[in-house]
Amino acid sequence: MTHATDILVHSGRYFDFENLAGNVIDIEDIAQGLSNVCRFGGQVPEFYSVAQHSVLVFQLLRDVLGVSDPATLMQGLLHDATEAYLGDVVSPLKRLLGGYQAIETRLNVFVMRHFNLPLELPPAVKRADLMALAIEKRELWGNRDEWAVLQGVPETPWELTPYSPRVARSAFMRTFQYMERERKLAL
Repeated sequence: MTHATDILVHSGRYFDFENLAGNVIDIEDIAQGLSNVCRFGGQVPEFYSVAQHSVLVFQLLRDVLGVSDPATLMQGLLHDATEAYLGDVVSPLKRLLGGYQAIETRLNVFVMRHFNLPLELPPAVKRADLMALAIEKRELWGNRDEWAVLQGVPETPWELTPYSPRVARSAFMRTFQYMERERKLAL
């Protein structure tokens, strides 16, 4: 096997980008990948992981926006799960990479189906993601510049201390396990 279109993941399996249906989605691989991927292309003063960002989106959904629907909360936690396999491509570059966007979309469908979640992200998840971006911009950089993408996003008082990859992974897994229990109770 040449492994020309796949990568080795944390579980020891290979993940093939050309044959998505042949892959095994493992939450441990997602947690490991996201906890080691730095947000903003690594251009932050200190390491800040996509796993921690995902937990922040979950917390904003639940604690600020008042979302209680288990599927929406789980979508919030997993909204960037593809980055466990693809890495974090910064949004301005992502918009220029049509082929990348197609792969990301296909992979997102595969991940959401695996976890029996709706394919379309609810507006609340998109809003919480933007709220998280505003918090990260302020807390990680102290940046007060106006960003067009954040127009109309309210200022959310939230202190943010970057976690190490190990702590971020643990927080992500605890949140996932909690939501799995909540989803089962909701059935």
